[in-house]
Amino acid sequence: MRAAAVVLTRGWWVLLVLAAAGVWATVTSLPTLATVGGGLSDVVGADTPAVQTQIRALQTFGLPLLTRTAVVQHDPAGLDPDAQTRATLRAAEVDEPAYRGRPTPPLLFALPVVDGVPRGLPPGLLPGSAPGVPTLGLPTPGQLIPTGPTTTIVTYLFTDPRAPTGVQEQVAADYAARIDQPGDHLLGVSGTVPLQSEQGRLVADHLTEVEVGSVVAVGLVVALAFRSVLAPVVTLVAAGTSYVVADHLTGTVAQAFGISAPGQLEPVLVALALGVSTDYAVLFLSGMARRLRRGEDGRAATRGAVEDYLAIVVVAGLTVAAGVAALSVARTELFRAFGPGLALTVLASLVVSVLVVPPLMTLCGRAVLWPGRAGRHGGTGTPQPAVEPDRGRSRFVRLVTGRRWVAPAAAVSALAVLAVCALPLASLREAVSPMDSLPAGNPVRVAWEGAAEGFAPGVLSPTELLLTGPDVATRRDALAQLQRELAGRPGVAGVLGPVQGRLPDPVPDRYALFLGPRGDAARFLVVLDADPLGATAVETLRSLQRDMPGLLSTAGLGGVSTAYAGDTALGLGLVESAHADLVRVAVVVAAVELLLLVLFLRSLVAPLYLLACSVLVVGSALGLTSLVFGSLGQEGLIFFVPFAVGALLASLGSDYNIFGVGDVWQAARSRPLGDALAVAIPRSTRAIGAAGVTLAASFGLVALVPLAPFQELAFAMTVGVLLDTFLVRAFLVPALIWWVGPVSAWPSRRLRAPS
Repeated sequence: MRAAAVVLTRGWWVLLVLAAAGVWATVTSLPTLATVGGGLSDVVGADTPAVQTQIRALQTFGLPLLTRTAVVQHDPAGLDPDAQTRATLRAAEVDEPAYRGRPTPPLLFALPVVDGVPRGLPPGLLPGSAPGVPTLGLPTPGQLIPTGPTTTIVTYLFTDPRAPTGVQEQVAADYAARIDQPGDHLLGVSGTVPLQSEQGRLVADHLTEVEVGSVVAVGLVVALAFRSVLAPVVTLVAAGTSYVVADHLTGTVAQAFGISAPGQLEPVLVALALGVSTDYAVLFLSGMARRLRRGEDGRAATRGAVEDYLAIVVVAGLTVAAGVAALSVARTELFRAFGPGLALTVLASLVVSVLVVPPLMTLCGRAVLWPGRAGRHGGTGTPQPAVEPDRGRSRFVRLVTGRRWVAPAAAVSALAVLAVCALPLASLREAVSPMDSLPAGNPVRVAWEGAAEGFAPGVLSPTELLLTGPDVATRRDALAQLQRELAGRPGVAGVLGPVQGRLPDPVPDRYALFLGPRGDAARFLVVLDADPLGATAVETLRSLQRDMPGLLSTAGLGGVSTAYAGDTALGLGLVESAHADLVRVAVVVAAVELLLLVLFLRSLVAPLYLLACSVLVVGSALGLTSLVFGSLGQEGLIFFVPFAVGALLASLGSDYNIFGVGDVWQAARSRPLGDALAVAIPRSTRAIGAAGVTLAASFGLVALVPLAPFQELAFAMTVGVLLDTFLVRAFLVPALIWWVGPVSAWPSRRLRAPS
């Protein structure tokens, strides 16, 4: 085989080039994903409706009503009046320019909200809040400070929504630094901007653990699988090189073409690069081991293994790359950002594995498998069995092919297991990035929990409802009615709006918080009784949007246009965009995988049921993930996890289809189908088993990042890969091939018994 000869004879030059390229990339500081990637919020388009609504509201009212950062003071035993006074005066000092009509960037406005109920007054606008200044608008001297039990002060910090998140975070940190009195009980800064910053920091802090853990896991699994010292070294050289190349390649492409690549993707790239390159190395090593056991010398065994598996590895790698690249057809910016990074990682792993593993195998010879049996006795010239099948799997294949009813029974049983595992998908709920995705005890989460205890879970990130229409600001009675309707909605903790009036003098009318200065706009601030980026809040806002036409009609505001801003609105937009992309991405992934399987197997029947098996694995993995994390108290899966898991598992499933079924197709060239299964299935499932365990371990270690999205993705990928490896490849696929019979290869006659 000419390609195999080229790989083996030119491989040394390739190794030298790769080594030189690695040194050059390090010396010249070639960009990596960590240096060019941003947070997940950075890949959300500025043209999304929620962002555009927030900008339009700022232009209309002159001051923002939404903020993504807040400073939280909390003491369950109660804050003393001096702490409340200091919070009010501190905000008044910052807000003085706004009184004169010239708010000063970047901090435009500070608004402290105080819980507690003053004696003799009715309850406040939010659960436990006072109806004094903190909920009405800017604090002014002489306004009421609650005299009842006050446990919490949340100071909203309003910055220009177009300001970078780093600027908003620094503004909050500077403001919090001014709260230094012992009785102030500062918990810290919280909100969605600090949340995303913490997520990025946690990823960076635990990335080394993921890398080291993955390397150790890959090394141990390969060492045990081949009972060898050098086999894991060869594998890790290829895997490590693949990751370095993929990381620099992804960062360089993202920088050169302006692709938004989230830096939080890096742990997934680690797992994918190590796992995929290990898969291909294991396949080459398995082929070499089989030939050494047959008595070939090291060089001949290496050449034969490359000839046997080079085409399979290349087709498999292209299949995985094409499958994950299909995410790029999505209209959701986040999914388009994931696709190129994953595809480049797979391609880098494929190229490095093909160019690095065979030369290293040639260099080591049969010692690459020492002290295993193949490494000790290969090349002796003593005839050895052509195949050393795994006895358990051979027994299963003999059972399937020996009795007519066994294959259908085994296939139906395996399909039933997968279907039952997928049942929890019927109740799948999707979250965006809730506060409880942070580990318990994290400062940002602790501050949010304090604010939630004093007010409501959604207090740090309310939803802005913008009404526009002729003279809508003058229809005070109708607006008051709508505000009462909103406050009575299930899942709504409280509403701020025109009922509370406008800012007191001397603030100019154009800085009214709730009524537009030209009379054609009004707005409300809706605080939800749930984590604003959790599944419950998203569902509450979806229900509110659905019922809004009826609410407007009841309030006498028919014909008024509505728009929504805030993190929950942004999250709902992402979830609905994801739903719209689901069919598009699924069709493209399925079409790509099906086409490549058809071309490789030259069949129209087998690719259909093989693809169906991969789809069932995806459903089972996500169903079990939803069930497990739901039982742990999480509201729902992070919305992008099902997409990433679906694309990866479907693509890797086709990868294993090409490994395993390709072996059967090759064996069937000279044997009846039953004999081909008996020969090919044990050797392919042994290799796939080792590869699957390393891939599962690589993805499982992503859970070392203590964030819900990574833990969900790690669990789903681990479960999915193990189901695919030990249920689908070892039992379901052989049973289906034998059950369907030679028709599996139609229109070719490859599975017909040779004459």
